[in-house]
Amino acid sequence: MEARTLTDQPDTPPEVDHQRAVFPEGLSLDCGALLAPVEIAYRTYGKLSEAGDNAILICHALTGDQYVAETHPVTGRPGWWERMVGPGRPIDTDRFFVICSNVLGGCMGSTGPRSPNLSRPAFDAREDGDAVHEPWGTEFPPITIRDMVRAQHTLVQRLGIKRLFAVIGGSMGGMQTLEWAATYPEMVFAAIPIATAPFHSAQNIAFNEVSRQAIFADPDWRGGRYWESGSIPARGLAVARMMAHITYLSEEALTRKFGRRIRRQSASAETSGDLEHPLSFFGEIFEVESYLRHQGSSFVLRFDANSYLTITRAMDWMDIGAEHDGDYAAPFVGTRTRFCVVSFTSDWLFPTSQSRVLVRALNRAAANVSFVEIDSDKGHDAFLLDEPDFDRTIRGFITGAAEHAGLHIGPKL
Repeated sequence: MEARTLTDQPDTPPEVDHQRAVFPEGLSLDCGALLAPVEIAYRTYGKLSEAGDNAILICHALTGDQYVAETHPVTGRPGWWERMVGPGRPIDTDRFFVICSNVLGGCMGSTGPRSPNLSRPAFDAREDGDAVHEPWGTEFPPITIRDMVRAQHTLVQRLGIKRLFAVIGGSMGGMQTLEWAATYPEMVFAAIPIATAPFHSAQNIAFNEVSRQAIFADPDWRGGRYWESGSIPARGLAVARMMAHITYLSEEALTRKFGRRIRRQSASAETSGDLEHPLSFFGEIFEVESYLRHQGSSFVLRFDANSYLTITRAMDWMDIGAEHDGDYAAPFVGTRTRFCVVSFTSDWLFPTSQSRVLVRALNRAAANVSFVEIDSDKGHDAFLLDEPDFDRTIRGFITGAAEHAGLHIGPKL
C-alpha cells in the first residue's frame, strides 16, 4: 500500500444512477419537520416468496450503504457483507429476499444533505429547462435513528411486504434493528442486533464530536457550503474517518497487523514539501500511520462531509429508553419478536456490558431472547470480518427462527 498524505485532493466521485423509490408525500421527522419529497436508494437480493414471508432487512452501519452483496459502483470493492449474504451463505439469498437501503441522511442515493433542497427557489436552469437547486447542506433537518427506520418502513411497504421475517444490523445498523423492534413490533418476526447498544455512550458521543470538529477545522469546510468553491473538506473528513477507524479495531488487532513496523514513504510524498505533516521530513512513517492515511483518503472518495455530520449526530441521539424515564424494557413489553443479541469480547466501542444492559431489559420485558458473546480479538469490526463462530451463530439463529415461523423455502433449512 502506498503511503498517503492527507493533502491529496480526491477525484470527484462518479455519478451513480442508484435504484431508488420516490415518496412525494415525504416523511414527518422527530424534529417536527416534514421532509418532502423523500428518495430511498436500495438494493435487493433473492426472490420474495409467494406468501411474502421471507424478507430480511439488513441495516448498514455509519459508513456503509445499500451495496451489501455486490461490487460497489464507486470504489469497485466487494459488497461490505458479501461473506455473509449470498447463495448458501448465512443469510441465504436462495431462500430469503434480502433488502438493504441507504439510510435517510446518507449520500448514496437516499435523501440527505447532498440532495437538492426543493423547498428553496431554484437559482438557475439548465438548457433542458430543468430547475437547479442548491444542496441542503447544513440546512438538512436533524434526523434520528427512528427517522431512518420510518423511511425504511415506507420502502418496505412500497415493496408490498407486510411483515419482515428478520431485521439484522451491526453497530448503527443494530440501533436501527432495535428501533424496528420497538416501533414496528408487529412487523418484525426476528431481530438480530449486533455489536450495538440501546443508547450511545458518553465516550462514543465524545469520539463523534472530535471527528466533527476535524471537519469544521478544515479550511475547505466553508460553513458547510463547500460545493460553492468546487472543493470538499477532504483533510477534515479524512481525519474524522481515521479517528473513527481506530475505535473499530482493538489493540490486539492493531498490534498483529502493524506492530511498530516502519516503512519508507514514496518519493512523491517525501518531496511534496508538505510542511503541515512534519513526519514526512524524516522520510519514514509507521505502517499503522500509512494504513490510517489510506483509510482516510479513500473514504473521502465516497462519502459526503455533511452526511457524516448528520448521521453521527443521529447516533448520538440514540437512547431507546429516553421516552420511558430510562427504562430500556418498556419499549419491548409485550413484544413477540425473537431476539438474538451478539457482542464481541474485544469490542470497546460497543462493549459486551452494553449488550448485557439490552439483554437484561429484554428479559424484563419477557421477550424471547438469545445472547451470544463471540470470543474475538478483532474489535468492533469483527462482525464484518471472518469469524466462523459469528457465522455459525447467525446461520443457526436464522435456521431456528425460520423453522419456528414455518417457512418452507427451497431445501429444508
